[in-house]
Amino acid sequence: MAATPAPPTAPPKPTWDPRKLDPPFPWLRPTIRIRLTLLYGGMFLIAGILLLSIIYLLAAQALRTGSQPLYKIVYFTDLKVASSDCPVVDNGNLSLAEFNAAISDCIDRQRQVALDNLLSRSLLALLGLAIIAFAFGYAMAGRVLSPLGRITRTARAVAGSDLSRRIELDGPDDELKELADTFDDMLERLQRAFTAQQRFVGNASHELRTPLAINRTLLEVQLSDPNAPMELQQLGKTLLATNERSEQLVEGLLLLARSDNQIVERKPVDLAEVATRAIDQVHAEAEAKGVEIRGTHESAVVQGNGVLLERIALNLVQNAVRHNVPADGWVEVTTRVQHGQAVLVVSNTGPVVPAYEIDNLFEPFRRLRTERTGSDKGVGLGLSIVRSVARAHGGHVYAQPREGGGLVMRVTLPI
Repeated sequence: MAATPAPPTAPPKPTWDPRKLDPPFPWLRPTIRIRLTLLYGGMFLIAGILLLSIIYLLAAQALRTGSQPLYKIVYFTDLKVASSDCPVVDNGNLSLAEFNAAISDCIDRQRQVALDNLLSRSLLALLGLAIIAFAFGYAMAGRVLSPLGRITRTARAVAGSDLSRRIELDGPDDELKELADTFDDMLERLQRAFTAQQRFVGNASHELRTPLAINRTLLEVQLSDPNAPMELQQLGKTLLATNERSEQLVEGLLLLARSDNQIVERKPVDLAEVATRAIDQVHAEAEAKGVEIRGTHESAVVQGNGVLLERIALNLVQNAVRHNVPADGWVEVTTRVQHGQAVLVVSNTGPVVPAYEIDNLFEPFRRLRTERTGSDKGVGLGLSIVRSVARAHGGHVYAQPREGGGLVMRVTLPI
């Protein structure tokens, strides 16, 4: 009898801890607070030493000035004395009290001159030290905060859909390095998530389109048989319409998933040309419904994806034609450059739309006061795709009710 195989054992547990180990002395970690404390404390200490040194030198100079002889003898016989800061004192014309008073007044004047010089030079030294301190502090603050600038530039690059960028900050293990490492880990996870999403969209595009295309082919072959019963032909037409609706829904969902991301490859696209192509595609449907399409198309070149931008114009024009009045309706399509932005405006006649219902129009599978899934005018993703594509190009879409019925759809894109 064969031996019973042993059950599989659990995989061994990892012997390493993926988390970072705490340092043995966390209070010795060169944090930003400690570095700034040492930096500004050292700056104040150096500034104080310099200021004391300057005051000491100025005081020494003032003492030397104050210790100079007050008067020098001009005529020894008449004892006439003179000073550079005091008037001439002639002993022959003054009494003893007046002579002593003149000397005391000269002493006071010389002391005041020395104090004034000390004050003025101290103020100049303080002003110079303040300028040097501000310049040095500005340079040191820029050096300390330079990692934040690097993090900001990387974040801006990531906002432009460059998820491959990393900060990779070098330097001491402080709060800024911890923030940069956390940001890099987040970018790594985001890149993996977006890569998986793109792979899923590609696989779903193939897996969903193929069976629908096969169903459409089989139904068309069956409908091409002239000997098929009338009931079977009617059922085939119904199934073909349902299949076509499913194809539109799949295309809309895939386009919505792709347009939610930023556009990496951009080329010059003229909105006037985009609007013209969209009108050409909807022209037959507009004639069948008796809707007039008019407007002016001024050149407005933007950087973006031409296929997605054409989808914006096509969806707006199609909605404007399909949701119109039964008779004497019109759709106006204009393109222009206004306030440094490219503007596409599509306005139409149609039913009255309350202002509080505008936001619901941009939600997937939603329409005015009802769900869109039961409509024969589309799959309910047109305006959702418009908003998503506009955001992917850095633009915005606005809708407002038109007086008398209908909507005015305004799309703004950066040039």
